[in-house]
Amino acid sequence: MGQQKLTIAERLARPELLTLQPYQSARRIGGEGQIWINANESPFNNSDVDNLNRYPECQPPALINAYAQYAQVRSEQIITSRGADEAIELLIRTFCVPGKDSIACYGPTYGMYAISAKTFNVGVNALRLNDEYQLPNDIAEQVSDAKLVFICNPNNPTGTVISPQVIAQVIAKLPDALVVVDEAYIEFCPDYSVANLIDQFDNLVVLRTLSKAFALAGARCGFMLANEMIIEMVMRVIAPYPVPLPVSNLACEALSPQGIDTMKQQVSQLKQNGLRLSEALLRIGAQVLPANGNFVLANFDNVTEIQNKLKRGGAVARAYKDPALANSIRFSFASDEQTDTLIKLLVD
Repeated sequence: MGQQKLTIAERLARPELLTLQPYQSARRIGGEGQIWINANESPFNNSDVDNLNRYPECQPPALINAYAQYAQVRSEQIITSRGADEAIELLIRTFCVPGKDSIACYGPTYGMYAISAKTFNVGVNALRLNDEYQLPNDIAEQVSDAKLVFICNPNNPTGTVISPQVIAQVIAKLPDALVVVDEAYIEFCPDYSVANLIDQFDNLVVLRTLSKAFALAGARCGFMLANEMIIEMVMRVIAPYPVPLPVSNLACEALSPQGIDTMKQQVSQLKQNGLRLSEALLRIGAQVLPANGNFVLANFDNVTEIQNKLKRGGAVARAYKDPALANSIRFSFASDEQTDTLIKLLVD
């Protein structure tokens, strides 16, 4: 097979995966019958959850179809995983050769991109966003030969956003890398999603999660959206049963029309509370970045004093070791009552 005929997934994948035969679990093989004795499962279901004694589908069709409809992509363009964190690791395991390849990410940003790479002995090109928390114009030169380029949008912990037009330009500039756009907080600013560009760019991967707006952080359910070639390659390395049956059931319920309506109502409520919190932070002299997720990053001249005040009031917020964020605290948006308490704590 000539180099020019390879898909981008085949060109970038670890070479040994091109001939790897994925593990054929009992659910992947499937079958029809009334007596299921092909997976060494117990015949006894000791739970109120139907079929909990059986292994779940590797990619539960009901869950995949529900998210495909929600994200407006095809079911063949989705993998569901144990949160978006597992999707990050799957991409690194699929496309990066340990001790040889590297990823690139733009900080300050979510720390697991770099940590996941390092745990697999994959290099990290730790680059920086500019003073406006935007990507640099010379991104292609900075990224160099990194296999994966992670862009968090909205960015955690700054809450800033990069326009879909700019991200599209970046994807076009990096035809020999996978551009991975982490949209964990996209429900709070849906107009910034680039999921609609998957058919346009074969080197685009979008990460999603139900942990934030859908209020299922404890369930651990995430999604990878990409073209079918990338999905097929990643499916060669995924665990046999990555999504527990109760998680799939909860996720499908969250993605029902009623569940989506609930999510949108709660997002609206959280954004209103975020505005109230941001206004209070400004009143006490903080520098506040525009909030596009479910959190706001505030910079203080007296950060130690604010940290002590929060601690005395029983409020646990997030501080950072990154020198650029040494005087910053990230505040997640909270309920009406908690927001009232937090504002009183800060302002008094």
